[in-house]
Amino acid sequence: MSTRQSTSDLMAALRPSAAGLPESRIVTVFNHGRNKPGLIPLWAGEGDLPTPPFIAEAASKALLGGETFYTYQRGLPELRQAIADYHTRHYKRAFSPETFFVTGGGMQAIQLAFQMTVGTGDEVLVPTPSWPNFRGAIEVQGGIAKSVPMSLERDGWRLDLDTLFAAAGPRTRAIVINSPANPSGWAASQDDLAAILAFTRKHGLWIVADEIYGQFYFGGSGMAPSLQHLIEPDDRVLFAQTFSKNWAMTGWRIGWLQAPAALGQVIENLVQYNTSGVAPFMQRGAIAALNDGDAFLKSQVDRARQGLEIVTKALKPLNSVRYVAPAGAFYGFFGIDGMSDSLSAALRIVDEANVGLAPGVAFGDGSEPYFRVCFLRSPEQLQEAMARLNRWIGQQQR
Repeated sequence: MSTRQSTSDLMAALRPSAAGLPESRIVTVFNHGRNKPGLIPLWAGEGDLPTPPFIAEAASKALLGGETFYTYQRGLPELRQAIADYHTRHYKRAFSPETFFVTGGGMQAIQLAFQMTVGTGDEVLVPTPSWPNFRGAIEVQGGIAKSVPMSLERDGWRLDLDTLFAAAGPRTRAIVINSPANPSGWAASQDDLAAILAFTRKHGLWIVADEIYGQFYFGGSGMAPSLQHLIEPDDRVLFAQTFSKNWAMTGWRIGWLQAPAALGQVIENLVQYNTSGVAPFMQRGAIAALNDGDAFLKSQVDRARQGLEIVTKALKPLNSVRYVAPAGAFYGFFGIDGMSDSLSAALRIVDEANVGLAPGVAFGDGSEPYFRVCFLRSPEQLQEAMARLNRWIGQQQR
């Protein structure tokens, strides 16, 4: 039997929902340019700063102190309390630690949310452009990610609520609300969030809410509008959160799921059968991030604002570029006239401009002609990257 036949037989023996998952096109570009000398990588959803020492030292102390055994499936009580205190501090209302569950990153929080709510043939409404991992987490459960395309207008990306609600059908189980959004920077208004919550209450649907970029909000003062200000204890809202963005902890893979306390045993069971919990020494670092990390978080947001200015100054004047400054998150999402194959173009930009961008094709329906640039970077590096990119775009227009 040939290797090709053997591989084909193995693939055919898998569950279709696993075998059919597409390769991440972000990773495709990442792998293409990963070791290229002098490349400025703006493809991933992370900044260029390492985790602050006060967080790493707390984890190291716990590791060296022997906190290496099995621990609470729901998370250390001290960490769950710290998460509740963080929410109380920033959302100005009381939160119970019994509604928070520590996970292996925001991605596992999303996986748990869909494991609880979605089965074979169930539909989940996903406004696009969207982070591709939503679709992956839905489809690996056998569910159907039903795209609801947003439109790019003069003042930014817009989600039409009538279109969103009309997309719901008898098999719809949930709606994904990522606000501020990756990659578009769209941010829902408080009125929009209230309308979406009212719709899901009426029809018995779940909301899987990704408000990971809530601190990175440029559309007003303070944090982005949030479902946190609207929900009641029994609402069917599941929040995925992570330590990755706020505290430069992307490689740690630690986050949390916020859910009604009544679901605690179900979530504990799922954590047990998925990962058996998060390493306790990592949780000690997370406690330090929450309790002592507000100043670092503010510096991250300030850095993102500076990055936004650099990207906007570079892209806005270009007649061949379609770009509107985002309301939140830390990405510029832009199109270049005449370029419809964003994957091929992103590979060329790596080779010819030495800049790494995420191709729009990764982000779902309506995103193919666009590119995502992460601007949570040092100003000097970002300015150089945008200068290279501008030169490359100019060469394509000749």
